[in-house]
Amino acid sequence: MPTTYLALLRGINLGPKNKIPMPDLAEVCAKAGCQDVRTYIQSGNVIFEAIPEVSVRLPELIAKEIQKRFGHKVPVMLRTTREMREVIRENPFLKAGAAEDILHVMFLADRPKPGAVKSLDPGRSPPNRFIVRGKEVYLLFPEGFARTKLTSSYFDSKLGTIGTVRSWRTVTKLLELMEGKELTPSRKDAKQ
Repeated sequence: MPTTYLALLRGINLGPKNKIPMPDLAEVCAKAGCQDVRTYIQSGNVIFEAIPEVSVRLPELIAKEIQKRFGHKVPVMLRTTREMREVIRENPFLKAGAAEDILHVMFLADRPKPGAVKSLDPGRSPPNRFIVRGKEVYLLFPEGFARTKLTSSYFDSKLGTIGTVRSWRTVTKLLELMEGKELTPSRKDAKQ
C-alpha cells in the first residue's frame, strides 16, 4: 500500500539560482516513481505517494533527474506523514511557549553522529538558538532568519550531512496537506 511522503528540496527558486518550475518538478518526481504528485509553494516541497520499496531510492533518483534535466545539483530529503507529525509534536521551542513566527526547522538527510552534535557552538549567533533532535534541527530566530550565523552551511560542515530549512508555518501547512491527502487518496489536487 502506498505511503504519503514529503520531498524537501534544498536551494531551488531562491532568487535567480536553480530555477525549476513546479509543474516540471512534479513531472520529474513522477518520472522517478512518485504517484499523485502535488507541489506546495516555489521553494521545493513535493507531496506524493509511493510504496516503501520505491521510496528508499527516491531522494537519489529525484536529484539525478533534476541534475540531468536542469543542470542543478539539488539535495532531496524525504519525510513520511508520521515523521512530520513527530517533528511538530517534538518542537522544544513550541513546548516552551515560543511564538510560531520565529520558529524554523532544518530537515537533515541523515541522523548526525552524537560527537558531531556536541561540536556545535550554542553561542554562535545569540539570541538565536537551536536544538538537534534526530534528523531535525529546531531553530529559534527572535530577530529573523536573515542575519543569523546558524546557516545551512554551518550545520552541513559540523554535522557531516546536508539539510534544508522551512519556516514553522510551512512545516505545519505541509503536514496539513499530507494528512488531507491520506484522508482523501483519490482526490486529484491541482498543483500550486
